[in-house]
Amino acid sequence: MITGNTSLLQRSLQAVWHPCTQMKLHAAQLPMIPVARAEGMWLYDLDGKRYFDAISSWWVNLFGHGHPGINAALKDQIDRLEHVMLAGFTHEPVVQLSERLSALTDHHLGHCFYASDGASATEIALKMSFHFWRNSGQQNKNTFVGLQNGYHGETVGALAVTDVALFRDAYAPLLRQAATVPSPDWRLTEAGESAEAYAHRCADVLELYLQEHHAHTAALIIEPLVQCAAGMAMHHPAYLRRVRALCTQFDVHLIADEIAVGFGRTGSMFAHEQAGIEPAERPDFLCLSKGISGGYLPLSVVMTTDTIYQAFYADEVTRGFLHSHSYTGNPLACRAALAVLDLFEENNVIAQNRAKAEVLRQKSLELAQHPRVQNFRQQGMILAFDIEHDDPVFSRRFYTAALQQELLLRPIANQLGQDAKARTVHTVYFMPPYVMNEDEMNLLVSRTLKVIEHLTR
Repeated sequence: MITGNTSLLQRSLQAVWHPCTQMKLHAAQLPMIPVARAEGMWLYDLDGKRYFDAISSWWVNLFGHGHPGINAALKDQIDRLEHVMLAGFTHEPVVQLSERLSALTDHHLGHCFYASDGASATEIALKMSFHFWRNSGQQNKNTFVGLQNGYHGETVGALAVTDVALFRDAYAPLLRQAATVPSPDWRLTEAGESAEAYAHRCADVLELYLQEHHAHTAALIIEPLVQCAAGMAMHHPAYLRRVRALCTQFDVHLIADEIAVGFGRTGSMFAHEQAGIEPAERPDFLCLSKGISGGYLPLSVVMTTDTIYQAFYADEVTRGFLHSHSYTGNPLACRAALAVLDLFEENNVIAQNRAKAEVLRQKSLELAQHPRVQNFRQQGMILAFDIEHDDPVFSRRFYTAALQQELLLRPIANQLGQDAKARTVHTVYFMPPYVMNEDEMNLLVSRTLKVIEHLTR
């Protein structure tokens, strides 16, 4: 008997090329879940089976599926204006969103340039930085630097500042490779070394690099506090303070990639705020996406300063910023983002998240104490731990076993250390919607423990 799930799955495997996926694995062994509907923390397939969305559907869903407030905003907007090009036209949702985002940065980042996804935001920030220096008469400042194991997207420009071997090696001939400096990932500390001391040691290496190469360096790009795709690699905020000071000292732009860590995920509205820097010392570029629309519609934005904006403000077309796409600043996506900001304001979400993160930590102590768990760590509403296992497909097996427990978890296999000292660990992480309640936390932790026991005994 062919169920609704089976029929949709067969059609999908035939017609849809899924992202970053070896399709043969789905055809042969790796489960694919046909989702019919979603509500709150749960996804439901056509046969009524449910799955707990513990990773916010790739880190985008902040307030649960089918949120009535966001739904209502979109229903209202769709009867007013679905789309108009943003070249020579404008509309209320994009203006309001830009004004409100600017206010969240104390108006230091007062200019917003919109796109559809995180990789596009990275591309825009890189191009803006390069073009700024060219417009300023410093054409030699045209290279970039990032962190080891950094990830900033999979388009060609974004891959140039991404240090993930799988992507870097596959597309190397297409890329203009950026330099990399050591990651302040505290899992790499020496015995007896604190996370803060290691952060300063990594910053010292960056300082030496900029001393030698600042004349050719346009910008440094970094995910503040958490390198997500690197296995939720977390670092001490002291590193951000040093990075900001060094970029200022050596006249290098600082690009903060908060595509995944922005909008309350780390315990503050923006992760870089935890560096303790003054408002006027914010990053030169702030890249935002994922949670900006609550997981409803594709949207990203690059925010920047008036100093950078003014370098493009001229009579010559060639001095203008040369980037566009047809759906820039789409009214529906902007209206969803405005509804998300309303929820933050109306529900005091940042304070609630801090309290909720502590509850999740307490409930996860049994996970932290499990003999197979290493490097238990948390930053706001991101909780992660590593399992060292010699099976190269352990992460895939964990994903499949978790589905049997009604959990959507996608562990990340990542390399810790360099060269001969490198070892593979599998990072299991929770990055749930903010609406998760205590009963759901208990379910998440208890069933994750069952998966660990099943796979490691």
